[in-house]
Amino acid sequence: MFFIKSKTMKKIAITVVYALLSFAIKAQSPIGAWESLHTSENGTPLKTVAIFTNGYQVATTYEANTGKFISTNGGAWKLNGNTMTETVEFDSSNPERVGSEVSFEVQINGNTMDIVGNEHSFKRIDDGTPGKLQGAWLMSGRVRDGETQTRDTSGPRKTMKILSGKRFQWIAYNTETKQFMGTGGGNYTTVDGEYTENIEFFSRDDSRVGASLKFDFSLTDGNWHHKGLSSQGAPLHEIWSLRK
Repeated sequence: MFFIKSKTMKKIAITVVYALLSFAIKAQSPIGAWESLHTSENGTPLKTVAIFTNGYQVATTYEANTGKFISTNGGAWKLNGNTMTETVEFDSSNPERVGSEVSFEVQINGNTMDIVGNEHSFKRIDDGTPGKLQGAWLMSGRVRDGETQTRDTSGPRKTMKILSGKRFQWIAYNTETKQFMGTGGGNYTTVDGEYTENIEFFSRDDSRVGASLKFDFSLTDGNWHHKGLSSQGAPLHEIWSLRK
């Protein structure tokens, strides 16, 4: 009996240790979405939202009250201790940074992330969950008139969509020409095969802010099939593939 109790207690102890380690790792991970509220030099309320997935990230600033787009930048990232290194793939306000590596120190304490040297503190919005579509996706094809047209995702021109547990953002850009073509984002839900985007900013058309777009979604062979109507009301069936 003593052996059985000891064995049971040992399993419980191991389970608790693993749970605590898992919590600690998640608490110190940037994976998910973060938000910083601040003001411009003329006193306009601003919001900066950063989304981190495995290997890729994006940070965007827009007016908190109107959704007017200000700027966005992002690309690949890695974290070594407290040092984060980013390889810039797009930067709407400073395209010359594209292709460069930048490193800075971050401090993550639970639901707060601070960047050393930056006065703005970020609060965690989510940790990547529930996020059925969490990850960094590249547009890899379309279905038109029943025919699938594939797209090479290894080229310099990309349309990427990054999703955390609750936030989404798409970005169109070219790493070769350093051109930024457009972006939009906000929060999203996935319920019973329906994917809904609630737009908070849209660089091409501020009038789209506040709109909700509903689509059918499914995952087939690891690819995300996205079907419905575009923001202009045209039918679409897009195929997205996770970035490696």
